[in-house]
Amino acid sequence: MNYILFDGASRNALLPFTYTRPVAEIRIGILTIREKWEKYLGYTTSTVTEEYLNEKYPMVELEENIMINASYLPSENLVVAIQGLQPKQAIFYNEEPIAFYVEEDQEVDFDDYEITHYDAEIFTVQHTWDIFSKNEQAIKEDFKLLTKDRESQPIPSSNNVIAPEHIFIEEGAVVEFASLNASKGSIYIGKDAEIMEGSLIRGPFALCDQAVIKMGAKIYGGTTVGPYSKVGGEVNNSVIFGCSNKGHDGFLGNSVLGEWCNLGADTNTSNLKNNYAPVRLWSYETESFAKTGLQFCGLMMGDHSKCGINTMFNTGTVVGVNANIFGTGFPRNFVPSYSWGGSGGFTTYLTKKAFEVAKVVMSRRNIEFTEQDEKILEHIFEETKIWRKSYEK
Repeated sequence: MNYILFDGASRNALLPFTYTRPVAEIRIGILTIREKWEKYLGYTTSTVTEEYLNEKYPMVELEENIMINASYLPSENLVVAIQGLQPKQAIFYNEEPIAFYVEEDQEVDFDDYEITHYDAEIFTVQHTWDIFSKNEQAIKEDFKLLTKDRESQPIPSSNNVIAPEHIFIEEGAVVEFASLNASKGSIYIGKDAEIMEGSLIRGPFALCDQAVIKMGAKIYGGTTVGPYSKVGGEVNNSVIFGCSNKGHDGFLGNSVLGEWCNLGADTNTSNLKNNYAPVRLWSYETESFAKTGLQFCGLMMGDHSKCGINTMFNTGTVVGVNANIFGTGFPRNFVPSYSWGGSGGFTTYLTKKAFEVAKVVMSRRNIEFTEQDEKILEHIFEETKIWRKSYEK
């Protein structure tokens, strides 16, 4: 069977992260949503996403296909139900399709389908804040999936360890003179990753392949550090997708960073309002500030965005793609894509300059900044002009 992951109704609610990727490429827990589905299904998948992303993330359609809503994460029961789908059958959760069978070039009309309503517990990612607020659960599920019937590399004796049975170290990882406390949740350390000496790690925690925790870091539970990222200082309940750096002291809490981000030394995020009120977060979907229902919510930063040393982010700040923030004071709590400046005001960060930086940054990881990447980022620049108008006047 051919499986295709589609963005679904939640795509706009997951901006700015879905400006540069399909919903399926969001990382939550240890794996991306696509990687989870492929491990459960035992098949590779392709994607239905925005047209400007199609060249990088093409759809592969065969004679028989099952479409899966990427906002829904797999479980054993859900996968069994999906694998049992036949022509003109679909699975819904409330009023939204989770999965449906479709033949090549078929026009889909759910009025012609036999609909099954899925009533069991289900794991969804429908808002940006779901990525960090549900990350503990996702780490737990991914840990079981990745470590089943496998044996961890030995934990070096130099480490201070609590609950070693809940710690899994992949081949090539380096962990020396650190404190690893897995009594509150599992700790996963990926291939060729490194936890430097003096680091304090409390699970549930995931350090993905070739990522680094720097000396003396303090990492609290519910945190994922994606592949090739470098993290220091204090981090609590946050998700870093990959290839991003928070290399120095400063606090990152209840936050999500995309790829190719960099936080300058002593950058701090507020994750709690002074009056302890629930946090509102900018929503691209509603073009207003949405109620998260959360008391703790920090920073949402899209791909390729950067901030200078000593940057301070207010509670519930959203930063778009390719923003460059610096200077004293707190910048506004919604920073549009391609913004250059800080609390003193912004100008437009031109694509020519932004792309020069992207090429240098990506080359440091031996990854090419391709023509596809440039086209995607050019499209985002044009699409997000509306949000920059307020400071271009």
